Amino acid sequence: MSKNPVTRRQFLSYTLTGVGGFMAAGMLMPMVRFAVDPVLKAQAGGDFKMTDKKVADITEEPVRVDFSYEQKDAWYTSDVTQSAWVYKDAKGEIVALSPICKHLGCTVNWEGSEDHPNKFYCPCHNGLYTKDGNNVPGTPPRGPLDAYPVKEKDGFLMLGNPVENPFVRKK
Repeated sequence: MSKNPVTRRQFLSYTLTGVGGFMAAGMLMPMVRFAVDPVLKAQAGGDFKMTDKKVADITEEPVRVDFSYEQKDAWYTSDVTQSAWVYKDAKGEIVALSPICKHLGCTVNWEGSEDHPNKFYCPCHNGLYTKDGNNVPGTPPRGPLDAYPVKEKDGFLMLGNPVENPFVRKK
């Protein structure tokens, strides 16, 4: 035996602390798992979303393509709808541009009118972009429109997450 025996008070204190620790861990573990598990769960989907636009139907005239997908944030699932302006460039490559203006986040439209021929127009502050998404000097936008990476699957267009526009030269 030890020269310093444990008193009844110390034994009771150690026992209650240990039991209380086990009870606290038992209550906290489900909460931690509830918060962390959905984030760590592997998803089968990729970064590309399927659209209903056939690649064969894409021409040199920009058309608006709306696409929806299910987004899962931890344990909350929501349906998200996004848009892109899609056309084929002079080389025959598909170009997909984000419709979100870089000035204040308004939605740009393909005008093609006499006032704005062959340009994207932002009605919020008269912002203009060229067909490749580059901002026209002297108008409010601070940078070019973002671009979507594109893929083809079974003849249909797939769009990735918007990235910095690769179709315009950096100054």
